[in-house]
Amino acid sequence: MQCSTVKDRHAPGRWARRQTKNNDCTDTTGDGGVGRNDKMQKPFELTRRGFLAGSATLGAGLIVGPGQTWAESWKPKPGGHFRVGIGDFSATDTMDVTTNDTKFFNVAQMTTRNCLVEVDGDGKLIPELATSWDSDPAAKVWTFKLRQGVTFHNGKTFGPEDVVFTLKRHLEAGSTSGIKPFLGDVESFEATGPDEVTITLSSGNVDIPAILSIPMSAIIADGTRDPNDGNGTGPYILESFRPAIGASFKRNHNYWKEGRGHFDSVELVAIADPSARTSALIGGNINTYNQVDLKTVELLKRSSSVRIISLPSKAHYCFPMMQTMAPFKNPDVVDAMRYAIDRKDMVQRILKGYGTVANDQPISSAYPYFNPDIPQREYDPDRARSLLKKAGMSNLSVDLNVCEVPFSGATDAAVLFKQYAKDAGIDINIKRVPDDGYWDKVWTRVPLCTARWSGRPTEGIMIGGAYTSAAAEAGWNETGMRDPQLDQLVSAARQETDEAKRRQMYYDMQEIIHTRGSNNIFAFANITDATSSKVATPKKIATNRDLDGFRATERWWFWH
Repeated sequence: MQCSTVKDRHAPGRWARRQTKNNDCTDTTGDGGVGRNDKMQKPFELTRRGFLAGSATLGAGLIVGPGQTWAESWKPKPGGHFRVGIGDFSATDTMDVTTNDTKFFNVAQMTTRNCLVEVDGDGKLIPELATSWDSDPAAKVWTFKLRQGVTFHNGKTFGPEDVVFTLKRHLEAGSTSGIKPFLGDVESFEATGPDEVTITLSSGNVDIPAILSIPMSAIIADGTRDPNDGNGTGPYILESFRPAIGASFKRNHNYWKEGRGHFDSVELVAIADPSARTSALIGGNINTYNQVDLKTVELLKRSSSVRIISLPSKAHYCFPMMQTMAPFKNPDVVDAMRYAIDRKDMVQRILKGYGTVANDQPISSAYPYFNPDIPQREYDPDRARSLLKKAGMSNLSVDLNVCEVPFSGATDAAVLFKQYAKDAGIDINIKRVPDDGYWDKVWTRVPLCTARWSGRPTEGIMIGGAYTSAAAEAGWNETGMRDPQLDQLVSAARQETDEAKRRQMYYDMQEIIHTRGSNNIFAFANITDATSSKVATPKKIATNRDLDGFRATERWWFWH
């Protein structure tokens, strides 16, 4: 198992781009000028009349997606102050790579730091701080060659000691790191040369390079303990970080990647309300934002000053039910809830065409090992009633905790779920909770809530990080599922190098989660971001996470 770079031609930032049908991007605006404004303007309330009146010229809004072309004459130019509105954040966010996984945290990490491995616009793993990697046939010993000549923002030279320190931090006692479950079989991290790190495992894991592409695996300098320390090797230098408010960065003029990090400065702005994010973009207070409110996306498309980027992805929306809490300790109650939702209607009314129907397991057809043979669970209120009667809970009443942090439209989705479930004799009490602290105080701590998962590089990382006993120990298992057979399959699939056997294992995992799990996964959602027409993007935009794989600050630029 090997990966290596071709010198110069494949240097990061200059990877050859080819047109495909999946995520080519088109910009027809050609709108020049950055229009930098260093002072935040006062946001205005967005109304239909105000929106239309505010656009001097109305044209066809742009959906970036399949089958579109790209002007090949683009050339990134430096300059400007790039403001990013982010709708998922927490008052407990820090720069500590082992503690958080909000979108605000992830974008901040990819603004200041690099991983060993990067996911490119095609969804492929490419070298970043590692120039190549390979393993023994059993995938138990992995060797990573490191890039030389890279320095941290504080002037320290990047070396193997930084990689070893970073990865060991995730496994420290008491760590709640999101990648800890994937590193449980590690026996050692060792610097085996001036530009080499070797990872030795007790059992094989073919996903190690993919794991080291996750933003939480971003490399920090040896000895870093201060959670507010943003020192890294990335394109921008942290100037200020205020949780749940914002963060500011200045360009790293010594950045090692050619053709990346184009802006003079970057600002991240925490904006919980979807309408406020839209207003901020229209008002010129931000240049881009994630989690577009799909109720207004068609209206946004009509503005010549706005560009919509919507691409099929591996992300999913769900109502997780905690198996360790009443009433979901009873599997009949779990199944009743899953037959009490009309997924097709939900996708049509909430995602408005920007997604597809899911089937209570997290692997979509965008993954190579998607199991197409699992029967679709349909809306069947009569069957739900029968299951509740069997469970002795014919008059089930349950609280559904909801806010707009997981995804725009989450509250509306909860209202629809309540309506569907009523026909099954289930009384869902919608409990609106504060946006701030949702992931720390509500998610995984209540019987029923709303959630959204971005895609993961591989099936093993998705399932292993959310449905195993190890994930439960790390605080990332939102259903409390502990299934010995699933745990065994996840471990075995990581070691399996035979393609057919590995595929069958992932097929079996999806079947187990569908039948014995307790997640009500109703939709696979497009990643839908909005930008000013003054913002330019690469031809290929990554679909693994929002905002170009959380790397918009590094990869995008302004038209001049």
